[in-house]
Amino acid sequence: MTNDWDWAYHGPLLWTAIGQTLQMVLVTLVIGGLLGLGYGLALYATRRGGLYAAGGVYAVLSFVVNLIRPIPFIIFITAARPLTIAVTGTSLGVRAAIFPMVIVTIMATARLVEQNLVAADPGVIEAARAMGASRFNALIHVLVPEALGPLILGYAFLFVGVLDMSAMAGAIGAGGLGYFAISYGYDRYNDVVTWVAVGVIIVMVQIAQHLGNTLARRVLHR
Repeated sequence: MTNDWDWAYHGPLLWTAIGQTLQMVLVTLVIGGLLGLGYGLALYATRRGGLYAAGGVYAVLSFVVNLIRPIPFIIFITAARPLTIAVTGTSLGVRAAIFPMVIVTIMATARLVEQNLVAADPGVIEAARAMGASRFNALIHVLVPEALGPLILGYAFLFVGVLDMSAMAGAIGAGGLGYFAISYGYDRYNDVVTWVAVGVIIVMVQIAQHLGNTLARRVLHR
């Protein structure tokens, strides 16, 4: 057991791991967050009483979300390996991890968006429609801004989930802080390395949560 930290050896490995983790998390949040926003808007709009109510369409969209969301990510990423290889050409590394992470993030974001929009005051939609706004404009330019504060908080919380997925992806060869903690900490019985990785992850979460809270507070008090 070697509980020590050597900056000359571990330092470059840590910085590489941080860069890989940030790449996985940020790319996943941008792609999955945007596509998930569109998916969530579709869920909200097609549900019963929605602006584009369509029971059959909503049932299919909701079924897909409910099919993927409950699957533990470590199982999903291995089950999706054939599709990942077909799309990315590999099952290892950052690029291979991002693909299944994006899929799961789309599903999580979609339900998050739907729930926040459902909780928004329906009166703003009625008022917008009464003033002649189209269904699309009422949805995009009225309802989304109305629910923007809670949505920002939701996305900040989503960051934690995506960061967690990146760590699990690291356990099966994706790189990042998860791989760093397991390969250079757990496997080599070096608790210091493991706790350094944990500390970096905690700092990332705190920064993301602070930014989310700050942005949401500004939006809510504008």
